[in-house]
Amino acid sequence: MRFRHPDGSTVHLAYCTNVHPAENLDGVLAQLRDHCEPVRRRLGRDRLGIGLWLAKDAAHALVTDPSALRALRTELDRRGLEVVTLNGFPYEGFGAQEVKYRVYKPDWADPERLAHTASLARVLAGLLPDDVTEGSISTLPLAWRTADDPVRAATARAALTTLAERLDALDELTGRSIRVGLEPEPGCIVETTADAIAPLTAIGHDRIGVCVDTCHLATSFEDPRTALDALATAGVPVVKAQLSAALHAEHPHLPEVREALAAFDEPRFLHQTRVSTAAGLRGTDDLGAALQGDALPDAAPWRAHFHVPLHAAPAAPLTSTLPVLRAALTRLVGGPTPLTRHLEVETYTWQALPPELRPRARTQLADGIAAELTLVRDLLTDLGLKELP
Repeated sequence: MRFRHPDGSTVHLAYCTNVHPAENLDGVLAQLRDHCEPVRRRLGRDRLGIGLWLAKDAAHALVTDPSALRALRTELDRRGLEVVTLNGFPYEGFGAQEVKYRVYKPDWADPERLAHTASLARVLAGLLPDDVTEGSISTLPLAWRTADDPVRAATARAALTTLAERLDALDELTGRSIRVGLEPEPGCIVETTADAIAPLTAIGHDRIGVCVDTCHLATSFEDPRTALDALATAGVPVVKAQLSAALHAEHPHLPEVREALAAFDEPRFLHQTRVSTAAGLRGTDDLGAALQGDALPDAAPWRAHFHVPLHAAPAAPLTSTLPVLRAALTRLVGGPTPLTRHLEVETYTWQALPPELRPRARTQLADGIAAELTLVRDLLTDLGLKELP
């Protein structure tokens, strides 16, 4: 979906296909047929943006076989789909029964992360629509915190510098400008937008910036305006924004609240949980750990990294952080010029919801994704953007 900003520029809205994880190219093609095109039809659009997640095997097939890349581009066109952004965070296995900490490997100290991301950039340059010259890729925020040491940090910085140089060369070769954004996430070395400033200013290249995920932003209790203004002041570009909402528990000391939270404690993904205290942010790596005894202070609200559907907040006594998303979107695209032109709805947890909330068929999932995109479309038009055909 495309929108005209009041400044005349085009803002792109997509939804991320990591909600339909596929490990190979055949799986990606099936996604387009079984999921993405049905969502487009529900929205009544001739064209729908998708943020592709390409696992390592799919990316390798596309970057080594020009005919496969052309065939994917043809299939996108045939189904009324377009790609201006990729999700380069998960490397492989995102559809596994247990993902948890595996999603943070390989990290940016591992040469494979650089090779994979450079491959994604080449693929994206070949998938961009004819009238679009800028693409974006979101990626791991350096590493999980336990991998933090001076040698690995230096290796990661060098890898990102090398990536920036390769993106420069790709632009010269193809005329397509691809940028990569570190995606701050609770528990990682770059947990918050504030954590991103020092490493990115050290790299000092505008092709490497931040992907702001509004669920992660909310989970870490960051104020959207303060966070985004700090990035702008530091000269760190917002490469893209992922529009998502976290799980919010206003009164975690109540037994009924803990019971409601326990329904979201599931075995597939990590659901880092945080509470803001006078002494700073406290947290656990997963929701189940937070619910054990007095692991976290419970006199203040808790937030959990669980991407809940944007249009359907959980039932009381829980809610979502949709107000944080609204505030972030206002700052991102509601000003005289947009801070980013690539927006992506990223609710990958539909099948991890409590059983009674999960879609029971493809049609229900397509309905839900279309409803999320409709909500964001309405937020954008309320901010003065005009939906384009």
